[in-house]
This record gives sequence, structure tokens and C-alpha cells, in this order.
Amino acid sequence: MGRLRRRRARSLRPLIFAAFVAVVPASALAQVDAAGIADNARAKSYGSGLECEPGYEDVDGACAALVPANAYPTNRSFGRGWECKRGHRAVGDACVAIEVPPNAHLNAAGSRWECDRGFRAVSNACVAVAIPENGYPTYADFGSGWECHHGFRAVDEACVAVELPENAHFNDAGDGWECHRGFRAVGGACIAVAVPANGYPTYLTYGPGWDCNRGFRAVGEACVAVEVPENAHLDRSGINWECSPPFTRQGDGCALR
Repeated sequence: MGRLRRRRARSLRPLIFAAFVAVVPASALAQVDAAGIADNARAKSYGSGLECEPGYEDVDGACAALVPANAYPTNRSFGRGWECKRGHRAVGDACVAIEVPPNAHLNAAGSRWECDRGFRAVSNACVAVAIPENGYPTYADFGSGWECHHGFRAVDEACVAVELPENAHFNDAGDGWECHRGFRAVGGACIAVAVPANGYPTYLTYGPGWDCNRGFRAVGEACVAVEVPENAHLDRSGINWECSPPFTRQGDGCALR
């Protein structure tokens, strides 16, 4: 049975090839190679016959390249079928070299140029940014093009040293100051916070500047101990209490249900 099937398959091959050739347009067979496929062509995804690969078109029966110099085919069925190589940009149907001015470089995509750090684009040139003492250049295209070092702040076109008062430190940005823990800014000075017994200083710039230890609660300017009744314990906040199972709260105490 298997031999009979193989014989039938071999006998059908010439018929299949003849049917394929019959449906392929005559113009597309002009450049058929030994394998039976035209140069730069492929079998159609739908229907029968051949079609030119992306980036090529049928010209007098051959698939001619549509890709200009300094370009490459995208192999996509949409769009123009090609993209310019790095360092070139599309101008009409051509890829023109990008002229990079002094003190500039191609961007990561290679589609345009950007000024080096410390320079700024002015028309088609990169002009040096005037950087004041105690400043450094940035990569930003906006703003002044420079920033001040840590411990200095920008004042007009200069970097002025930040004056630290006693018991203070530079902020995260480095262009101002903050008081140490346990001190509060009053005018241009850092004044010690009066912390009551059983309390500790906080970093908060609002409120009294202190908080009570666990087991105490703030009452006025003092930290008063939390009175925990029998069969109870301090809750998570540490400034209140809750009954221990199986006791439940009844008034100011804990009792069994």
C-alpha cells in the first residue's frame, strides 16, 4: 500500500509544477533561477504566483531595488520599504549624510546631531556655555545650561556659597540648608527644640518638633504615661491600650463577656 502511494506522488509532481508555472505571470519568470524562484522575489502569501520582496519592484519582469544609496530595506509590507543608515536622513527618495558641526555628536538613533556637554545649539552650530565659578555644565537643552556645585546656589549668573548657620546641614539638593534633628529654623538660625521628659526630637518641620516615647502621650507640653488597666496592654500606636483576649473593653477597664 505504501509503495503505491509513493508511486502516485511521484507521478503527480510534473502535474503540480506545470500548474504552478501556468499561474505565474510571464513577466515574473524573466529572472527565474535554477531553483525556480525569481531573483529578489518570493511566492505570494495569498493566491498564486510571485511577488517582489519589500524594497524591490517589478521592472520589465525583474525585481529592481528601490533602496537608495546609504539605506537598507526594512522588509515591511508597509511604508517606503527602506530606512536611511545611521548618520543619514531621508530627503525625498535619497539618504543624505548628516553634517555634524564641531563640538557635537550623533544622537543614539543616528538620525540627528546633539551638542556635546557644555555646548548649546545656536542655529547650526554648537556654542560654548559660559559656566560661572563653582558651577558645572549640564546636558539639558533648556535653562542656563549649567548648575552650581553642592553647597552653592545660583544667583543671577553666579554660584554663591550657601551660608550654614550653627546646628544646620546642607539639604539634599545642596543649594540650601536644614536644621539638625532637635533644632528648628527660626529666621536664619537653628534654635534648640525644648523636648519634655519621656519625649524625643523629630525631623518634622511642623508641629512641636518632638514626640513622646512609647507608653506616653502628649498632653500640652508634657509626655504623660498611659494608664493601662488590668488584663490590657499597649496597642500598636503605643499611646493607647486594648484588652487582652478573652477580655473586652467595658468603660475604662477590661472584663469577661
